[in-house]
Amino acid sequence: MKGDDFPITTAEEAPVVEVDGLTVRYRTGARTRHTAVDGVSLRVEGGEIVGVVGESGSGKTTLGMAVAGLGPRTAGEIRVLGRDLAALRPAELRRLRPEVQVIFQDPHGSLDPRQSVRSGLRELRGLQPERTSWVSDEELMAQVRLAPDLLGRLPHQLSGGQAQRVCIARALLLRPRLLVADEPTSGLDVSVQAEVLGLLLRLRETTGVSVLFVSHDLSVVRRICDRVYVMLHGRVVEEGPAARVLEDPVHDYTRRLVAAVPGRRLRAAHAAREPQNTGSPT
Repeated sequence: MKGDDFPITTAEEAPVVEVDGLTVRYRTGARTRHTAVDGVSLRVEGGEIVGVVGESGSGKTTLGMAVAGLGPRTAGEIRVLGRDLAALRPAELRRLRPEVQVIFQDPHGSLDPRQSVRSGLRELRGLQPERTSWVSDEELMAQVRLAPDLLGRLPHQLSGGQAQRVCIARALLLRPRLLVADEPTSGLDVSVQAEVLGLLLRLRETTGVSVLFVSHDLSVVRRICDRVYVMLHGRVVEEGPAARVLEDPVHDYTRRLVAAVPGRRLRAAHAAREPQNTGSPT
């Protein structure tokens, strides 16, 4: 690899992200507002994968986008690497933004249809040369288990799994400390989903990157997450280690979510937690 290796975070460092009393309200009419996130607090430690779960409309995606700096904040604090985003000057905020990268639900919608994979990486390198010289395009593709000949392809020439791996590679290029993964596997078939989850687990082990994993799929969250926050109507109603929350929930709402999992196979998902060798990339 060129330059410095991808940084490894350690448990002794301060939390990568701390959210205290975050509230997000949207105006829905001349005199009415909708509270999407209501006084939420959470933290993500270095090298940790933290899940945020809840049904549609619970506020989990709004929370994730606020943490990534892509959504509004009505009240509360968001601290990245100990720095309050609201207190930063524009130049300081621009320097901090690469530390948090987003993996969106729709990988093809996240890529410019007119750009090849290599052209997209070249554009990022031009915007952040000091953060992207650590690895070549070919080495980056190897990190996400993609063949280097895919660098010349356009997004429509990639499968869903390949496109999502490209999106992960683009995020990793900037050497972030946190990935906000918003339903990153929901549009993929089961086998490809397992490969992407295994990739995220491997990247956590090899790079120390933290992940805020937003999902409605409890079996996926049980497999990949260390801790989990359960959201209902914009509030956190339960939090704790993923094993405890999803196998022995305390709140009635969490119990209903767990009961709705087909087959109640959360323990089986945990047994499959270790990444598997799936052969050639999809």
